[in-house]
Amino acid sequence: MTTFSLTRVSAMCERHFYVMRRSWPRLVEMAYWPTMQMVIWGFLSQFLATNSSYIANAFGVLLAGVMLWDVLFRGQLGFSLSFLEELWSRNLANLYCSPLTPLEHIVALICMAFIRAAIGVLPAMLLAIPFYDFSIFTLGIPLLAFFFNLLFMGCALGLLVTAMILRFGLAAENMAWFLVFLLAPFSCVYYPITVLPFWAQMIAYALPSTHVFEGMRAALFDGVFLWDHFAAAVGLNAVLCLIGIGVYLFSFARARKLGLLLQVGE
Repeated sequence: MTTFSLTRVSAMCERHFYVMRRSWPRLVEMAYWPTMQMVIWGFLSQFLATNSSYIANAFGVLLAGVMLWDVLFRGQLGFSLSFLEELWSRNLANLYCSPLTPLEHIVALICMAFIRAAIGVLPAMLLAIPFYDFSIFTLGIPLLAFFFNLLFMGCALGLLVTAMILRFGLAAENMAWFLVFLLAPFSCVYYPITVLPFWAQMIAYALPSTHVFEGMRAALFDGVFLWDHFAAAVGLNAVLCLIGIGVYLFSFARARKLGLLLQVGE
């Protein structure tokens, strides 16, 4: 029988240490989730502590916020996972040996993101009616505006994630799971933008999601649709999508030039 060896234990720990040292996404992920939870719930607790009148109406707003946030998350994840599945099956090089163009691939990924998001969030929205006597569908037409704005933002973020995967390989696949949550504290999902410090408000106003959630609260609390926030969300989404497409096409061209398309799935 082989005796227990601290040397072998140390060797295995050293092996994993070298893997982490060479992969910054893995290092970032370790501290990422605890920090995000602290920031988001810290801002929410701070807001509730100074706005007791909000608590009486908070149930519907928080539940609607959770549902719409999942639209953004599922849209981004649906886009990224459709791309990652090609890498996991080592099919990316085969696709681009066909007449498929990068732009056609992007459109297909956007379509799959919409389908995946609808499959993911619609059952939860419907189940909230018998479970909690709350229907997000009472928002009416504004719900469609919120839904599509968040989906397009998710696709734009998905483009950035896939571009990073093309550049750094599967070591960056964790970005598909936590990039969108990096924006959560600034998106003001559960609290108004006024809760944030001034520097954070400047970041928040540059995000389409912030304008969507500000509009959602206005629709639920006051029954009004804020056209200025809607226009801002559409404009920012257009800019973000153009940036995402540009970054993806640049990363794809570089990966093809360097022969990375054959190695990115390894």
